[in-house]
Amino acid sequence: MENYDLVVIGSGIGLNLINVGLELGLKCAIIEDSKMGGTCLTRGCIPSKVLVHPADLIREAEHAKKIGIQFNIEEINWDLMAKRMWSQIDHNKGMEVGLSNAPGLTLYKGIGQFTGEYEMTVKSKENGEILGHFKGARFVIASGARSFIPPIKGIEEVDYVTSETFFGEKFPNKPWNSLIVIGGGVIAAEFAHIFSAVGTDVTIVEMLPRLVATEEPEISDILEKSFSRQMTVFTNYKAVEARLEGDLKVVSIQNTQTGEKKEVKAEEILVATGRISNADILQVEKTGIEIDRRGWIKTNDFLETSKQNVWCLGDANGKYQFRHKANYEGRICSRNIFGRKEDRMAVDYSSVPWAIFTYPQIGHVGMTEAEAIDKGHEIFVAINRYSSVAKGFAMGFEEGDEDDGLVKLVIDKSYRILGAHIIGPNAAVLVQPFVFLMNSGFTCQLSEVSDPNLSPKLVKACPEAGSFMPIYESMIIHPSLNEVTGWAIGNMKPVNIKL
Repeated sequence: MENYDLVVIGSGIGLNLINVGLELGLKCAIIEDSKMGGTCLTRGCIPSKVLVHPADLIREAEHAKKIGIQFNIEEINWDLMAKRMWSQIDHNKGMEVGLSNAPGLTLYKGIGQFTGEYEMTVKSKENGEILGHFKGARFVIASGARSFIPPIKGIEEVDYVTSETFFGEKFPNKPWNSLIVIGGGVIAAEFAHIFSAVGTDVTIVEMLPRLVATEEPEISDILEKSFSRQMTVFTNYKAVEARLEGDLKVVSIQNTQTGEKKEVKAEEILVATGRISNADILQVEKTGIEIDRRGWIKTNDFLETSKQNVWCLGDANGKYQFRHKANYEGRICSRNIFGRKEDRMAVDYSSVPWAIFTYPQIGHVGMTEAEAIDKGHEIFVAINRYSSVAKGFAMGFEEGDEDDGLVKLVIDKSYRILGAHIIGPNAAVLVQPFVFLMNSGFTCQLSEVSDPNLSPKLVKACPEAGSFMPIYESMIIHPSLNEVTGWAIGNMKPVNIKL
């Protein structure tokens, strides 16, 4: 039986760990059951954004009417969009060639399953043939996640698309005429944006009371109003049954509050109802790895599993499923595996940012208002609108507009920023400075403050990370959208502060 110093399952963030192992001269193995590069490269954030940007331009052309400019979109070249998308996904081919020829590395293209203590078998995905049986001194599980398919009667017979198959064998030769999106989270919102912009008649079915339920209610409300002008949106409805009717697929949906039933029809169905763990496929229990009640692999603050010398990171641990979070964990995991024990580093998820690349765009970092209160914080909330600053007005946003962008800051009583939430143009860019600020320290000093919202007038800015005082005391480029975030502090109001 072959023995390896390091075995990595998954070729997304897992490649980072393999590279370090190879640099240290370890005998390594990597296992991948799909295209090399993981979810982000082959079926997630990178190819989807190649399609999102044209959709953004279409919506911006429509928005331009508000400022006196009429654009006519003469052609949507789906073939060119697809070609550019596949050019990114196809990077996996060169990666596979390189890994296949890397000294000290064995590449297994198949499904890995634990068979005993630190022991694994890899089987062919196509025919179940045994490709390898080996042991490893160290294992890193970076096996990602897969689409959750809810129990909808008849859905398998009708067939459907997921984010995995869309960027694979079910990618359409042209945009569908009509599409039912089951789900209202990040993936669902981005696909709905893409296809509604290129002319598809889109229907969203979400069983929760609002879309993108991880966001602030105000942000969900703006997105839903925007979507409702471009597509049909059903919230508080769950899909219960699917059937074929001629060339169309019919989904029966039921209101979760009243029980009312409706039917929606479309050429295709996209299921985007969340992600589930691959731990069951790996059969992790056979090597003593614990999972939580939802099936995700349990990890401690050092990304260690319950089994010594087995680590888990990225989507596989179920915590914040974003590539940048996996990159962050990769750096920490590498240090904890290959460094000195006394230099181990713990993860900190208090300022994990993300963006939802829909239209309008959404940016998020830290706690929502409700989360902050639930965790016992006494907080201020600061809200500002794009229409309140000169640049926002110049871009066509006016007070009372349903699509007027919004910034919401959640701040504790020591003026530490707990969360920042934005919807509108450039939201992903505008939220990033708050990420930096939440991860920084600030030297204590006394500041004269005249703003009545920042009483007492003599404020001591704490050295704790994340004080908003650097924003308050900084010049902000005028006119720019930076003002909509920076000036939000002037609208700060107490929520549950005990005076």
